[in-house]
Amino acid sequence: MIPSHPSIAAEPLVLRTRAWADYALVDSGEGRKLERYGPVTVVRPEPQCWWRPRLEPEVWAAADAVFDPADEEDAGRWKLGRPTPETWPLAWREATFLARLTPFRHLAFFPEQAANWAVLSERLAAMPGPRRVLNLFGYTGVASLAAAAAGAQVTHVDASKKSVAWARENAALAGMDDRPIRWIVEDARRYVQREVRRGSRYETIILDPPKYGRGPTGEVWRLFEDLPGLLADCAALLSDDADMLLLNAYAARISGLSLAHLMAEAMAGRAKPIVHGRIDWGELALVEEGAEAREIGLSFFARWTRP
Repeated sequence: MIPSHPSIAAEPLVLRTRAWADYALVDSGEGRKLERYGPVTVVRPEPQCWWRPRLEPEVWAAADAVFDPADEEDAGRWKLGRPTPETWPLAWREATFLARLTPFRHLAFFPEQAANWAVLSERLAAMPGPRRVLNLFGYTGVASLAAAAAGAQVTHVDASKKSVAWARENAALAGMDDRPIRWIVEDARRYVQREVRRGSRYETIILDPPKYGRGPTGEVWRLFEDLPGLLADCAALLSDDADMLLLNAYAARISGLSLAHLMAEAMAGRAKPIVHGRIDWGELALVEEGAEAREIGLSFFARWTRP
């Protein structure tokens, strides 16, 4: 019997991000995590860390910045233990980018995504022929820079003008402002719909949509209502030689397995269904430094790759 869609992996994967030169999860516990971003140490809330910290309280107290949350939507303010620069450079492989203390508890990138950047970079570097990458909800552009460093032509799309400006700043910092990267400020759904009408094609598509967001002209994005249609359009944009479709989501009410089944439906619904390859699914985790190496699961993913 001919399958109607790619096979879905029987077991989940945990994609682990371990410390690298410019980032480390130093310790965690009692609803917080202690992290090192280059020379700066920060403490941020993390409700999943139910256990006790391994390090002494004075180590935590010496952090350069502590995030004080104001509500349940990640907003709040930073309390500085000592003067901290507004921005400072970090690097992951060839991608150099700026960290900054945002009012939404993160530092203008998500370190657990390094596990996805590694897969993206390695698959692109091994691909023959065209390597056209569409990065939706691209934020500050670290994934776009990782793709460009691997030789891809990148289309980076985000609804936030400020985020795209930060991404362009990161590209200049990394010496990649001359690489073939198109920077698009637009609602992801509208851009993808237009690309489908134009008959555009990509070998790799990655998307990391928020639970809720607004486009540049007031469009409203709701993950559970809008993701199925967007993912179907993304599947339609895959070329005959496509290599990967990667979907990541942070919503608590979702799972990697549900993302995998949604992806399978999108692949089967194309005018020319994709039935080869496999959809892996699971979660992204940060791994602590040290012998205990506890892990924090932070987001879910589904990833189709060709054989």
